[in-house]
Amino acid sequence: MISPPIVDGLNEKQQQSVALDEDINALILAGAGSGKTRVLTHRIHYLVSTKNYHVDDILAVTFTNKAANEMKERLSDLLRRPIGRMWVGTFHSLAHRLLRTHPIEANLSPTFQILDAQDQFRIIKRLMKENGVDETKFPIKKVQWFINQQKDEGILPHEIDAGYNFFVKQSAKVFDLYERHCQVNDLVDFAGLLVKSYGLLKNNQSLLEHYQNKFRHILVDEFQDTNRIQYQFIKILHNQTNHVFCVGDDDQSIYGWRGAKIENIQKIENDFKPIQVIKLEQNYRSTGNILSASNALIANNQNRLEKSLWTESGDGDLINVLNARTETEEAQYVVGEIQTQFNQGRNLDECAILYRSNAQSRVFEESLIKQNLNYRIYGGLRFFERAEIKDAMGYIRLIENTSDNIAFERIVNFPTRGIGLSTIEKIRSYANENQTNLFQSSIAIVDSLPSRAANALQSFIHLIEAISDSSKNLILNEKVDSILLQSGLMSHYANDKSDKAGSKRENLDELVTAATQYVHEEDNEMNETQGFIALATLDSSGESNQSNQSSVQLMTVHSAKGLEFPVVFLVGLEEDLFPSRQSKDEPHLLDEERRLCYVGMTRAMKSLTLSYASRRFLHGQSFYSLSSRFLDEIPKSFLNYIKNESTENSYQGYEKNTNVSNKMIATSDSIYSIGQVVKHAKFGLGTILNYEGSGDSMRLQINFQKAGTKWLISSYANLEIV
Repeated sequence: MISPPIVDGLNEKQQQSVALDEDINALILAGAGSGKTRVLTHRIHYLVSTKNYHVDDILAVTFTNKAANEMKERLSDLLRRPIGRMWVGTFHSLAHRLLRTHPIEANLSPTFQILDAQDQFRIIKRLMKENGVDETKFPIKKVQWFINQQKDEGILPHEIDAGYNFFVKQSAKVFDLYERHCQVNDLVDFAGLLVKSYGLLKNNQSLLEHYQNKFRHILVDEFQDTNRIQYQFIKILHNQTNHVFCVGDDDQSIYGWRGAKIENIQKIENDFKPIQVIKLEQNYRSTGNILSASNALIANNQNRLEKSLWTESGDGDLINVLNARTETEEAQYVVGEIQTQFNQGRNLDECAILYRSNAQSRVFEESLIKQNLNYRIYGGLRFFERAEIKDAMGYIRLIENTSDNIAFERIVNFPTRGIGLSTIEKIRSYANENQTNLFQSSIAIVDSLPSRAANALQSFIHLIEAISDSSKNLILNEKVDSILLQSGLMSHYANDKSDKAGSKRENLDELVTAATQYVHEEDNEMNETQGFIALATLDSSGESNQSNQSSVQLMTVHSAKGLEFPVVFLVGLEEDLFPSRQSKDEPHLLDEERRLCYVGMTRAMKSLTLSYASRRFLHGQSFYSLSSRFLDEIPKSFLNYIKNESTENSYQGYEKNTNVSNKMIATSDSIYSIGQVVKHAKFGLGTILNYEGSGDSMRLQINFQKAGTKWLISSYANLEIV
């Protein structure tokens, strides 16, 4: 008989999991919102309070420090005492503790140091330089990514078979040099903590047996997110006298791009026999319609461990589906709905906007700022605060104004071009002594520098002058695009292997789109480029991203895992965006995209809106989009298709003769109509797509043949009807 406090508030399957026979291994398939954390903590409570195990007999592994701390707090409350130095933590923190306990056996000194990513980068860079490895052919971050990838797989330098792959051969060489350097200098990087801990146990039989006997029960959370070395770490600790209790959900495995192996959770039944599988399918988060739609979607994946979520909370509202004409219209609708919810008394932090790529945040940020609604980018920065955007704006600012010293300092050696700190200090000194800016100072001193430094600085001066000359007659979006290409930023971030999701490159593409959609007031004292710079500066310095205010939550679907919100907007559900273009032709990648969509949908508690745009700007160009296949996989009985008023006047093509609404638009000085061809003095011929506002403040959306789509204030545009 289980004492009531242990099972209070638990459903039948949760109770079964908690009170499972202590002599059996278990896989708890815990669906979204099914209370897996409660099961884990109550299981430990059961083992300690009912089966008389000591807390030191238990190893509990989580994936985040937050989850580990939450588990410790819950256990302290349940056990009504501090849990002391119980082995609860992340894989890396527990591996670190193991190495600190046995440094000598791990061939380390007791004072070994842990390297962070930046430290690791600097060491790899120096070793490559010292050993003649050309970083232009072998980018440092790409080599760093290769090294960490091998470590996540538990692969050592001598185990790599490079074959005829020259990159792998050179990277393996650097990997070997790096490992030797770390060994000599008593250094361990983040990925190396697990590699060395596994090696410590594998190569010390007596020590392995000690910990196998010590940890009578091994509990692992989020098992579907384990990589190869993490799986091996758990496997080696398990023997026939201790037992594993794994909790996870293969339907929420979304981190394949960073090394997680979904097959790990599928291998458990073979590697940890005998094992009992228990499914937690009762959901305490979402309404019935949300769960039924999510179940239908994920059922399209093959080779999954089948389960079906259900709830006792009723069906709730149907899932709203919005087909917006453009991403701008999509953002306006979503923000408008949030405004309505706010006016009706809902807190802003109860509303979340989820997207596939963080570049999508910009258009929603812009709309939220216009509505004066606070927002927060969860797990990231606002669009114009992101490093790659600041780099790009640095080039734009310096080309527009060579007196901009802040911009100069940011980009003078980025991407790396051999301009060192010594050269920069000489530039600063000359500028201070002669009361001039850093760019003019560079021109003045370049001939006095040693040849290598002079050549590097001269190349930078020529680059800025060349970009300035070639872009001066371009319209804004073409100018931004040209600067990104000529500066080398686009190629730099495209080759940045540390950016596994490709988000930095996507953000640069979105900057071109921002320039395309930028509306410059014709009577503004600033020119168009200056106005765009001002917009970026103001957007990045606002206060609406402060976490202490009630704020709309913006985040990628990856960042949303583990969270829940009463109101969720899952946006950008279009082919080539969600699922991503890179995933469409690979069945296992498409399955992961579907799991990601499933995770996004199951974040919603009460209200879920799925949206897509028929036309979207990408890299400054307008493209037609097809709705995501994921929408087609959801039965229509769970969906409510929204009729957005602005879509009724939507433009369906680019040519004058296409079938568009001829609704008349009365402005203060003229009458236009949607579909009408007009001429602008700067942008040339274009077609009116849409409008908003009225009177002198009315804005017209016009698709120009050469300049793309822009919003213009009708009273300033001086349009000529063709």
